[in-house]
Amino acid sequence: MENNESGNPTVVGEDKKLKKELSFIQLLFLSLGGIIGSGWLFGVNAGAATAGPAVTISWLVGGVMIIFIALTYSELAAMIPRSGGIVRYPHMTHGSYTGYILGWAYLLSAVTVPSIEAVAAVTYISGLKGLGFMTYSGSTVLGAFTALTAPGVAIALALMVGFFFLNYFGIKFLGRWNEYFVYWKLVIPTLTFILLFIMFRASNFTSLAGGFNAVGTPFIFTAIPGAGIVFSYLGFRQALDYGGEAKNPQKDIPRALIFSVIIGIVLYELLQLAYIGALRVSVSGLSPFAWTSLGTSSYASSPFYHVFESAGIAGFGAWGSVLLADAIISPSGTGWIYLGTSTRTIYGLATDKYYPPSVMKVNKKTGVPMIPLILSTVIGMIFIAPFPSWYILVGFISGATVFTYIMGGVSLRVLRNTAKNVDRPYKLPYSRILSIVAFVSATLIVYWAGYITLSILMMMILGGIPLYLIYYGTYKLEIPLLKTLVTGLAYWAVIAASFYVIYYDIVIAAVKNIGAGKAAPNSVFYNFIAVYVTIVVSTVLLTFLIQHWAKEDEKKEIKSGWWLIYFVLFIFGFSYLGAFGPYVSPIAVAGKAFPYVPLLMFPYDTLVVIVVAVVFFFLAVNSGYSEDDVQSILAEQGVPLSTLEDLSD
Repeated sequence: MENNESGNPTVVGEDKKLKKELSFIQLLFLSLGGIIGSGWLFGVNAGAATAGPAVTISWLVGGVMIIFIALTYSELAAMIPRSGGIVRYPHMTHGSYTGYILGWAYLLSAVTVPSIEAVAAVTYISGLKGLGFMTYSGSTVLGAFTALTAPGVAIALALMVGFFFLNYFGIKFLGRWNEYFVYWKLVIPTLTFILLFIMFRASNFTSLAGGFNAVGTPFIFTAIPGAGIVFSYLGFRQALDYGGEAKNPQKDIPRALIFSVIIGIVLYELLQLAYIGALRVSVSGLSPFAWTSLGTSSYASSPFYHVFESAGIAGFGAWGSVLLADAIISPSGTGWIYLGTSTRTIYGLATDKYYPPSVMKVNKKTGVPMIPLILSTVIGMIFIAPFPSWYILVGFISGATVFTYIMGGVSLRVLRNTAKNVDRPYKLPYSRILSIVAFVSATLIVYWAGYITLSILMMMILGGIPLYLIYYGTYKLEIPLLKTLVTGLAYWAVIAASFYVIYYDIVIAAVKNIGAGKAAPNSVFYNFIAVYVTIVVSTVLLTFLIQHWAKEDEKKEIKSGWWLIYFVLFIFGFSYLGAFGPYVSPIAVAGKAFPYVPLLMFPYDTLVVIVVAVVFFFLAVNSGYSEDDVQSILAEQGVPLSTLEDLSD
């Protein structure tokens, strides 16, 4: 083990202990294993319920946007292959404040994915006769849902324990056995859409429930984050998160990223087409202009199983039983991979000194960071009890993850400017343009998640800042502990009170009015303004105090993060005003007329977000560290340098 002057394990020392075992195929299959999970089992039904047949456009648009994001990370991952890389790149280019906020957001999503996969597996098999006791149906402002009962939760917790032991035995074990599971996970969906095409009815896309775009154009985009579409593609990041354990990372990581997303797009597009074409109206409960009823029908718990069960074709019911077996294998395969991802996310945050050095210690025998693995498992298990529903969790996880992806293009451009002499085995062409496209794509996906999801997400992201202040602020910025504790607790009180008003007054009360055919009262808008101003003032003041109290040579770490604070506050506030505001979602008010008229209708609201996102991109790039700062960070990370090269596009 290598130690720094204080005796703590260094980043380079611990990184060297990670075993370099993963080949290109294993990296590709890790990404595919993440992509083909519960998304293929539930996403097609959730997508059809959100956007109708037009959801086929959603899968294509979402996939292309993710490819742009993955392209920017391809250069970063080849240049600086590190386990937990996504949470480490922002720290290298913008310092601790930006790095922690984005790392915290990424951690929120990473630790919950194993939970949602365990929940998905149990939910799907509950469709089998005699197992219905494991789930129940209900409704919230986020819409109708199917969730686990106490026995179902117990089974999901047992799956989480299984995920733990699969990771415990080490990366070589995980990489080898994951290959076999991915072969299964590719074959079963492929055979499924082939069989579904036998029952295909093209008329379902045009004559049923109001035509191809029955629900409305905005919901084509709402489905991308809200119906599990982008969630299904997010598995591409596995090649990044396991980058420090790759045999030939510079060559293999970029290929694994891109090929995994392309395969995912083709697979999901075919599954969605086949699913809609195979639906039977009399069984699914569809009625004119009511695709949203799929969310409350029997299809909600086990979509493909019920399609085959109701087909009336010999042998198709048996294939439905095969899908029930796959409902354990596919989500479980994704769940244990993502438990490794959340483990490496905590490890990555510890290497940037946001958590105590002991957190990043790697087990010599297995090559796995054990404390992060235990923490990830325990947090994931705790998360299952209050949120035992795939349909409720998926939008939150998608928004939290994609929010962190805004840094792919930004970090790439900053490092092009400040680290020109770092080896670049893969250099992204047209990076000036593609970096902006990636940033805008990530911003739009987050915005399209809608105000209700974003209000929860942004409160949780902002709520992580006091953790930064209390630990990192005391340890590294040298702010007195009493100041950090008092300030952090006061900010948490503001966040808690704001969330209470948002959820109970603005969301629940207003949605009840709309559900009864009434317009949202003016007082709701005034309450939102009051809460928003409070959050803006308190967050800006908190950031100012952290910068003011920090020792002089560390103030730059806070200064470089101001753009992110304003970006978060803009997205949160603007989401209330546009076409994806709190009272226009078919998930929130299924089948109702919407008396609420957004201040900015689609597509004008989206155009505004695009323009503002471009402005924030340049602010973010200009806020990046100077060359000397970046060089010292990269040297500490053990990144190889080369002679100066021309990096112009």
